[in-house]
Amino acid sequence: MRILGIDPGLQTTGFGVIDAEGPRLSYVASGTIKTSAVATGDLPARIKILYDGVREVISRYQPQCAAVEIVFVNVNPQSTLLLGQARGAALTALVSCDLQVSEYTALQMKKAVVGHGHAKKEQIQHMVQRLLALPGEPGKDAADALGLAIMHAHARVSFEAMSRSTTLQRRQHAQFRKGRTF
Repeated sequence: MRILGIDPGLQTTGFGVIDAEGPRLSYVASGTIKTSAVATGDLPARIKILYDGVREVISRYQPQCAAVEIVFVNVNPQSTLLLGQARGAALTALVSCDLQVSEYTALQMKKAVVGHGHAKKEQIQHMVQRLLALPGEPGKDAADALGLAIMHAHARVSFEAMSRSTTLQRRQHAQFRKGRTF
């Protein structure tokens, strides 16, 4: 299975593509989509670059699924909103290409790749290099994206096993009266 990892950012969005065959992972590609060529205040143009860039990565590498980092709330609410818009552009590009998208927090990815949730960027870069047998460390944004793809490769096996072993049923436990739920 070919997995695309996306680490969204308004200035730099990282991407990483791996192939997963059982427990074996192999590197396909990684890099960044940068919006620095456009003026900082031109948000629509930057969003378009991210959208087009993610679609180009999908077209070139043909992944079967994707993993995207969930945005955390920053101290600065404006930064959080801008990051959310970049993430939205990436998600829109992914779903417009009919990819199944899974979402993970940075903490989950760090635990899966490094072993603890407070790992530094350099630790992620080093572990991604080791796990994928790369000749050098990938850039920080690309390493995060590859880490998300690695995380999904391992998590998807567990999710598939759970879905085979049990059938989850939606429960109806609410009562409706006069347009209200009780």
